[in-house]
Amino acid sequence: MNHFQIKTSIHFGTDALSSLQRIENKRIFVVTDPFMIKSGMIDKVKLQLEEKNEHITIFHNIVPDPPLENIVNGIQVMSAADPDVVIALGGGSAIDAAKAICLFNNRLNQKEAITKEVTFIAIPTTSGTGSEVTSFSVVTDRTKNVKYPLVSDEMLPTEAILDPELVKTVPPFITADTGIDVLTHALEAYVSTLSSDFTDAFSEKAIRLVFAYLEKSFRNGEDHLSREKMHNASCIAGLAFNTASLGISHSMAHIIGAKFHIPHGRSNGIVLPYVIEYNAHIKGYTDRSFSIAASKYAEIAKLLNLPSSDTRNGVKNLIIAVKKLRKDLGMPASLKEAGVKKEEFYQELDSLAEIAMKDKCTITNPRSPSIGDLKNLFEQAFLGN
Repeated sequence: MNHFQIKTSIHFGTDALSSLQRIENKRIFVVTDPFMIKSGMIDKVKLQLEEKNEHITIFHNIVPDPPLENIVNGIQVMSAADPDVVIALGGGSAIDAAKAICLFNNRLNQKEAITKEVTFIAIPTTSGTGSEVTSFSVVTDRTKNVKYPLVSDEMLPTEAILDPELVKTVPPFITADTGIDVLTHALEAYVSTLSSDFTDAFSEKAIRLVFAYLEKSFRNGEDHLSREKMHNASCIAGLAFNTASLGISHSMAHIIGAKFHIPHGRSNGIVLPYVIEYNAHIKGYTDRSFSIAASKYAEIAKLLNLPSSDTRNGVKNLIIAVKKLRKDLGMPASLKEAGVKKEEFYQELDSLAEIAMKDKCTITNPRSPSIGDLKNLFEQAFLGN
């Protein structure tokens, strides 16, 4: 038996932020990062809250790839604030951190037999992670240079607010990185071993939106429609992978980011074409027995009106389309191009493969890799073609 559920209530479109005005007489704890303070983005949220709520605590110490000590600090501040409502404002790091803070704070409360229903509202300011509707969070152990995915339905936000006004000023390079992450979420969920008719529907829509609107939002941040569509696509892809999970593109990207400090979406953009080719596992030109993953990639090619006279041709042209989109967004095509040194890469290669193998996303990849397979994929990603 399969299961599909959407817990999070989603407010989206122009002026979606005004949905905060219904909150009255609550103790509010906001988790965000220094840029949200400096840019004045936090003021847009406070404007909706301050008239009807006196107790607002803002924890703005979140850093990219939030480390464990960041989470511990946040738990201490949250415990002191004793909130009725938690609001996460920012990109994936802020929302992931808020999730982890809430999760561990809840666990501590359970030990002390404290029961309190807390409303958790996620407000993304980038269009990429889909974290506002998922039960996933990623935290970093800086002592080991490893990212740990956390998975628990306890971390699912109660509400998500998708206001395109909040992403209009996102720089082009971040628009590119986060947009390719959306595409990777959708493609990996589509071929996951846990995919279903329900998750496929979300994946297909997200993929179509990315190819229609990502480059437009990259070229012109003031294009309101493109920004709104990419913001929606990010959330829709999140709804897909929250149930279907992901694959080895993310397993590889997690450790690439931890070891070489390459942004997550950029890491996915580098490895994705090689992972598609690996998962499709097409053998020569005479074998007509195609894997399920290959057939599904070919379905996506048809969905995008790419040449796809047969499965082999569809997979090939999907890979070409992904590489073209990446190039049009000015993104690196290899780890080498992204600044990773040859000596450093080969020194870490065994460790990269071993850690990616243990990543939870590897479990649902459509093709079960060996350590050797992963090493080959990492090497392809380093060298490019």
